[in-house]
Amino acid sequence: MPLIIGTSGWQYRDWRGGLYPAGVPQRRWLEHYASQYATVENNSSFYRLPAPETFAGWRDRTPDDFVMAVKASRYLTHVRKLRDPAEPVARLLAAAAGLGPKLGPILLQLPPTLTAEPALLDACLKEFRAARLPGGRHGRLRIAVEPRHASWWTGEVRQILAAHDAALCWADRLGRPVTPLWRTASWGFLRFHEGTADPWPRYGPQALRSWLDRIRQEWPDGADVYVYFNNDPGGAAVVNSAEFAALARAAGRGVTRTPPAGGIPLTTAIPTW
Repeated sequence: MPLIIGTSGWQYRDWRGGLYPAGVPQRRWLEHYASQYATVENNSSFYRLPAPETFAGWRDRTPDDFVMAVKASRYLTHVRKLRDPAEPVARLLAAAAGLGPKLGPILLQLPPTLTAEPALLDACLKEFRAARLPGGRHGRLRIAVEPRHASWWTGEVRQILAAHDAALCWADRLGRPVTPLWRTASWGFLRFHEGTADPWPRYGPQALRSWLDRIRQEWPDGADVYVYFNNDPGGAAVVNSAEFAALARAAGRGVTRTPPAGGIPLTTAIPTW
């Protein structure tokens, strides 16, 4: 499989005039996005879990090869903090099942204040691992975990992730890894949060090349590696995703479709964080 490259979300008003031409109405942005990308990371599900019909609508509005990663509800990760996961996991999956075979990885982004609880993580991953969704792309859910407290970086946590084939989410902020570069699964998941290039929050070529090199060192060409750009202000995510794809192609790595590098104007950055 090629590198699976997209952005974290698609509904950003400051992308009008960049990714979205003026003639494309906002109600058609997903269709236009899916013509330019083969994947997106849905972050809106973190704040409010959409209904199954909404997920089904996204399925129907996108091409057959499209994949949507889904960020788990904050009710599971930030309110319950992984405790008693059965009900929130079941509710999440009952809704996301509307995507059918277009359901990609589920992202568990943990609160930065949540210290390591290996037993809770193991129990939560068991709930996901036991799930079987009709028409699932891989037959078993793929889960990526993004801890944000240093206490999680232990051998025990690494072993738990590996036992469930759950990917430690590699994450970058300001051009540097903020997680260990562990390979804990047969597939990978990488998020770009904020670069240091001008205009903010873009990434420069050197930072993008360094991440491409890390991926090439850890995963063979046949492995699925999902790459999402979360530096959305001003369309930086669109520009950087296209640049990253171009660098990967030049290095002989297959990639999913992205807009042409240099083909999307960068709009004025409007902070949304």
